[in-house]
Amino acid sequence: MRDRLLAAEKVKAIEWRDGVLHLLDQRALPARESWLACSTVVEVAAAIRARVVRGASAIGISAAYGLVLAARERLAEGGDWQAAWEEDYALLADTRPTASNLFWALKCMRDRLDRLKQHADPLAVLEAEAIAIHESDREANVVMAQLGLERIRKHQGNAQAILTHGNAGALATGGVGTALGVIRAAFLEGLVEQVYANETRPWLQGSRLTAWELAGAGIPVTVNADSAGAHILKTKGVTWVVVGADCIAANGDVISTIGTYQLAVCAMHHGVRFMVVAPSSTLDLMMATGDDVSLEERDAGELLEVNGQRLEVQAFNPAFDVTPADLIDVIVTEKGVVERPDTAKLARLMCRKRLH
Repeated sequence: MRDRLLAAEKVKAIEWRDGVLHLLDQRALPARESWLACSTVVEVAAAIRARVVRGASAIGISAAYGLVLAARERLAEGGDWQAAWEEDYALLADTRPTASNLFWALKCMRDRLDRLKQHADPLAVLEAEAIAIHESDREANVVMAQLGLERIRKHQGNAQAILTHGNAGALATGGVGTALGVIRAAFLEGLVEQVYANETRPWLQGSRLTAWELAGAGIPVTVNADSAGAHILKTKGVTWVVVGADCIAANGDVISTIGTYQLAVCAMHHGVRFMVVAPSSTLDLMMATGDDVSLEERDAGELLEVNGQRLEVQAFNPAFDVTPADLIDVIVTEKGVVERPDTAKLARLMCRKRLH
């Protein structure tokens, strides 16, 4: 399955080439594929803020490369370059505060710099670390896809309908994707008859990005309004809801794209199993519950501008919500699978080595 998944890769969101970070501009999809070249840390931070690149893993990978660019700039300036580099670190950390992978990747880079041997080239060492973070995510995606596939096969061994929300595919990661990686693997094994993709308002990650990815891979996909999700679970024979995550708290609460929580409630009501797929770097054991997270809010204009006119009312436009652990059937990571997650189970998971 690993070779089949890697052979099926058609979409990349991130490329590191000749010392420049190239990002597929996800704001332009699906109308056109446009790449943005970032040669400075300021450009990387701006791209993350503007959602040129999005998805927790992809944000973390991009930030790691951003620190390589920062080191190159600071070393050229001379003086106390590491103190200045820490300012760049803080700049990147402030871009998307909900994404655990961002802070994990930044910490990996700082830890690697702290272990720098005397006379070693810091720029070469940091570049190697960023590339390793990128490649590790690609491999983790493959492992998660296989583990998720086995859960789907275990509970129903024939072709079925799956519903997903947001975008947790190749566009959001360094590989085949988390949730969409599982869906892709299940499709390759003949276990997917139809995928329903919530449009995922207001940024439309589902209709603009997920549907584009799945259709490009030849996977049958139907886009539906978010408000049709419960009706689809009731009437279309969906057996699994499969989603990604931007952060997972120590108790198993999942912070993900707004609308995930209500979908999990509906799934439980209709007896549909709910799977969250995310690398272990998404787990934050220092965050006791999802209530401890700072949830980002998006521009009110996304909701208030209708047909070129702005409504003169207040708007509440959160980017994420918190799905309580007791609504989740299974969390799939590259370290293994946790059913009915809780604090003790996730702590044990994090003590494991990665599966290969």
